[in-house]
Amino acid sequence: MNSKTVLVSVWRQLPFFIWLIALWMLLWGQFTVLSFLTGLAVAIFVTRVFRLPAVELSGRVNLWWGFVFSLEFVLALVRGSITVAWQVLDFRSQPGTAIIAVPLVTDDDLIMTHVAVTASLIPGSLLVDIDRDRRVLYLHVIGVRDQAQVDAQRTAVQHWEERIVRAVGSRAQGDAIRAAGDSRVSDRRFAG
Repeated sequence: MNSKTVLVSVWRQLPFFIWLIALWMLLWGQFTVLSFLTGLAVAIFVTRVFRLPAVELSGRVNLWWGFVFSLEFVLALVRGSITVAWQVLDFRSQPGTAIIAVPLVTDDDLIMTHVAVTASLIPGSLLVDIDRDRRVLYLHVIGVRDQAQVDAQRTAVQHWEERIVRAVGSRAQGDAIRAAGDSRVSDRRFAG
């Protein structure tokens, strides 16, 4: 392996290294030089001992859509927490539950993982399974009683996919999301 190949490999791993170091510092709750250095040592250890396939990033980060995603995510966390708390405290009725299949447009592992994690972090839904070949997430959701609420949950997860692709996806993924969104809108108009 020549030095240019090593340099390219290190450069591609840089976002992962930064993420591991930040995660280490968050876990310890310290943002000090010592926690940075120990996080760096752990990141080097993890990436050298547990060799994973290189994650291909799109190379594109849209800060505006990243901000929009973050803001919507925080609002969804608050809304989901309040909704689940209300469902628990409302003794008059039991919240309905369902396992729903959510078809995704993108087949990128990183985007699918982000969508799955985002959907699972919002209170009221939990990832059950992923069908990688068919690009389908299966989620257990609470608070659904009819098909309209199931469709609303499915649309919400597809909305997260759109936001994530706009923030960190490639242009081709963005075009695919827009085309799928147009067909979903026409399907809803035809059904309605």
